[in-house]
Amino acid sequence: MNQYALYHKCESNYCFPISKDEITIRLRTSNKDNISKVYLVYGCKYDFYRVQHQKEMELRYVDKLFSYYEVTLKLKDVRLTYIFKILSEGETFFYSEDGLTSSYDFNYNFYNCFQYAYIHDSDVLKEVSFMKDAIFYEIFIDRFKIGNQNKDKSYINMKWDDKPTPKSFAGGDLQGIISSLDYLAKLGVNALYLTPIFKSISNHKYDIEDYFQIDEHFGDEKTLKELIDKAHEKNIKVVLDAVFNHVSERFSYFQEVLKNKEKSKYYHWFIFDGEDYECFSSCKYMPKLNTDNKEVQDYLISVGRYYIEKFNIDGWRLDVSDEVSHSFWKEFRKEMKSLNKEVILIGENWHDANKFLQGDEFDSIMNYAFTKALLDYLAFNNFSSKMMSDKLNELLTRNTSIVNKMMLNLIDTHDTLRFYTEVNKDINKYLIALAILFFYEGSPCIYYGDESLMEGGYDPDSRRGFKKNISNEAYKLIVKLTKLRKKKTFINSSLYIRSENNLLILERVYKKEVYSLIVNIDEEIKYSTEKVLISNNYFDETLKKNSFVIERRTR
Repeated sequence: MNQYALYHKCESNYCFPISKDEITIRLRTSNKDNISKVYLVYGCKYDFYRVQHQKEMELRYVDKLFSYYEVTLKLKDVRLTYIFKILSEGETFFYSEDGLTSSYDFNYNFYNCFQYAYIHDSDVLKEVSFMKDAIFYEIFIDRFKIGNQNKDKSYINMKWDDKPTPKSFAGGDLQGIISSLDYLAKLGVNALYLTPIFKSISNHKYDIEDYFQIDEHFGDEKTLKELIDKAHEKNIKVVLDAVFNHVSERFSYFQEVLKNKEKSKYYHWFIFDGEDYECFSSCKYMPKLNTDNKEVQDYLISVGRYYIEKFNIDGWRLDVSDEVSHSFWKEFRKEMKSLNKEVILIGENWHDANKFLQGDEFDSIMNYAFTKALLDYLAFNNFSSKMMSDKLNELLTRNTSIVNKMMLNLIDTHDTLRFYTEVNKDINKYLIALAILFFYEGSPCIYYGDESLMEGGYDPDSRRGFKKNISNEAYKLIVKLTKLRKKKTFINSSLYIRSENNLLILERVYKKEVYSLIVNIDEEIKYSTEKVLISNNYFDETLKKNSFVIERRTR
C-alpha cells in the first residue's frame, strides 16, 4: 500500500458532525492500491480498549490520484474514538495516528487513536434550509431592466443594445426586477443574488459611498421593500451584495481622513503607510477598510443588521471576502445568525476556501473552481470525461458534505466571460454545461441572460443589456432542469460521479430511485436508456458527439 497517500485528520473535512449525534468520517488512499474493504472501528473513548464496533466504509469519491472512503455514524455516545481497518491483497492493516501498521493494540488506544472528543450542537454547521432546492439568478441591476419610466434618466449614456464601457449607464433599476418576478418564477428561479444596490457613482456600485442609502439610479428604500415583499410572496429569496473590503474614496469617513490625516478619529479605519493607503486591487478610488479595527467591525455589522431587520433580506454575498479578516467574519456571522439562523452567507472566494468554511464564518462560496472545470471540459478541451470526473470528485472532497450542499455553482458571472462565448456559441456544449450545473452538488446560479444565450467577453462586455428570449433551447432546458431539481427525490439524493466508456456520468441516488446524467463529448456512441427525462443530441439510442441524456430508473 502507498503509505504516502493515506490521510485522515480529525475535526476537518475528513471528520465532521452533521447533527448533534451524527458524524461523517473520510479516509484517503491511493487510487492505485488494491483495496478490497475499509472498515471504521469505533467506540466510546472511555471503553474503546474493550468494546469496539465496526462499520464498512463506502468508496465515495475517486479523483486523479486518490480514492476517498466515507461513512456516517449515528451515535448514542458522542465521545467518539476510532481507527481504520484496511483489507488489501489478503492482508489486514490498521491506520491510526501512528500511521499504517500490521497490528493494533487496543489496550493502548488512548495514545494513538483518532478521536472526536465530544459533539457539541453549537459546533455543527447547520444547513440553511432554502438552499436544499435553491435556484439562484444573479442580476447586474443596471443592465437588467428599466422599470421606473418616470425617473430622471439624464445619467443614462448608452443605448440598451450597445456594448458597455466601464462607465456606461443603461438605466436598469429595482422596479425593473419587480416587474420581472413573474418571468423569473416561470423560469424556475427561487432565489435572487443582486449586485450592490447602495449609493455609488459607478454603474456596478462596488465602490460604495453610503451603505445606508439605496442608489437613486436604482430606487429607494420603499422600492427595495416592495421588491423583497413581492419576491417573498412568490417564494423567491433575495440575497444582497456586501462590499466590506473597501469603500469609495467619496465615503465620508475617508474624506474626513484625507482632510485631517492622523488627527482624524477614522484614520485607523483604513490602512496607511505615510501618505499612501491600501486599496482594492490597484484602484486608488477604492480604499481598503481595516477590518481588524473594532469600530470598523461594529459599523459593518450594523450594515448587515440593518438590511436583515428592516427589509428581511435572506442573505449576503460577501465581496472580496478572502481579503477581509477572519476575526471580522467570525463576529459578522454571529450577529447575522442571531437575527435569523436561515440567513445565507456566501463568500466570494475564487480558490480553496476551507479555512473560511469551518462553520464559524461562511456557509459556502461562489464555486469558481467548478466553473473552471466546466471550461476545461467544454471550452478549452483540456479535460477528457475521466479527467472531468476526477476533478468534480476532487472538488467535493475539499469541504464537508453540508458545505457542498450550499455551494453557489456558476457557469459565469459579472466578473467572467460569458460561457456561451467561451464555447464559441456551440449550443450543444452550452446545454451540457447547464445540465452539469443543475446536477452537481450545491445550488445552481444563472447569470442574467444565460437563459437567453447572451454573449460577452471580459468585464465590462459580460455586462450587456438583458435580452429576453424564451424561444431558444437554453431557456427551455433551464425550465425542465428547474422542475427536476425541485423534486423531493432529487433534493434528498446523494451524488456519485464516475467516467465509463469515455462518458461522464453523474448519478443522483435516493433509496431505489436513480437520476443519471450521461454526457458524451467524444465520437457518437450507442447508449440504451430505460426512461429519458431530458436529452440533447440523443437520437435512436445514440449519443451524438457533444450530447447528454438524463434518465430515471429504479434499482
